[in-house]
Amino acid sequence: MKPALGVLVSGRGTNLQALIDARLPIAVVVSNVAGAPALERASGAGIPVAVIDHKAFGSRAAFEDALLEVLRGHGVTHVVLAGFMRVLTERFLAEFPDRVVNIHPSLLPAFPGVDAQKQAHDYGVKVTGVTVHLVDAGTDTGPIVLQEALPVHEGESCDGLRARLLEMEHRLLPAAVRLLIERRLQRDGRRVRIG
Repeated sequence: MKPALGVLVSGRGTNLQALIDARLPIAVVVSNVAGAPALERASGAGIPVAVIDHKAFGSRAAFEDALLEVLRGHGVTHVVLAGFMRVLTERFLAEFPDRVVNIHPSLLPAFPGVDAQKQAHDYGVKVTGVTVHLVDAGTDTGPIVLQEALPVHEGESCDGLRARLLEMEHRLLPAAVRLLIERRLQRDGRRVRIG
């Protein structure tokens, strides 16, 4: 079966754009936020889009059922979280075992969760970075696929750091997704080996 990506987004979609520019096989882009700029990026590239507002459902399970229905309908084999601001359950992840990846702007396990760039900046770290990981039911706790470090400049603003990390994200996410769909990743417990 040929790989087909379902990309889940909530915001601007700059990481989605990096995937589009890398000519990866995106079957559908789904957002939980109506009017997310990422949807325009996808439509502009001729990629089908769907909006599934999580607030319209009475439970996380009902939201995920709707999400799965769209992904299955587009023949999705792998899922990429590109700025998707929802935690997925084990039930959802079981549909795509070791085939869901997320990008996070820190060197995990440091600074998981929301606004990792600000967390790192406020903490005063000398080095931060970007992590692409397989998704599990925790918040940014899955096995690490790729990681790259970035020195923090003396006196650098949080916005400056955020911009430099974003450039790194745009490089690392497509590289990790390519490894994933080419079946070059082997998971061994917490370790992900690249073949």
